[in-house]
Amino acid sequence: MNQLDRYDRLLLAQLQRDSRQTVQQLATAVGLSSTPCWKRVKELEASGVIRGYTALVDREKVGLALCVLAELNLTRHHEDDVRRFEAAVADCPQIVSCYATTGQADYVIKVLVPDIKGYEAFLHETAFKLPGVTHVRSSVVLKEVKAQSGLPFEAAVPAPAPAPKRR
Repeated sequence: MNQLDRYDRLLLAQLQRDSRQTVQQLATAVGLSSTPCWKRVKELEASGVIRGYTALVDREKVGLALCVLAELNLTRHHEDDVRRFEAAVADCPQIVSCYATTGQADYVIKVLVPDIKGYEAFLHETAFKLPGVTHVRSSVVLKEVKAQSGLPFEAAVPAPAPAPKRR
């Protein structure tokens, strides 16, 4: 897919707000008729811009009251060690986000568990056993001030238009 235009951005913003809207509702919201709207959504899906659809679940209401951000350091940064670590993280359901970072930590993970005892168990049974981990620094989240899953399209800078060709 080439560059996103105004209608693509409006459609994406609408789908992030509520992905259960009908094509007609989307079309009305962005100022298109149904067929071009449907075609654009299908193109956004086919190109991988839209990776899927999901439900937002309140973690506390399903028993995952404790959120912890943990910084991890690895002993070595050889390709095999990193690959093994990242595969183990991907297989761990309590780790819902993992970022390779610059600075003091090699990785920052977001862990969701029922309570502090659950996190202690996670540390001993999982985190300390992850391949190559030498250090874990944990920060318990007291309150989520902002937890947004949608992308801020209004903050995105559109790619510049190609310069006109000289004759």
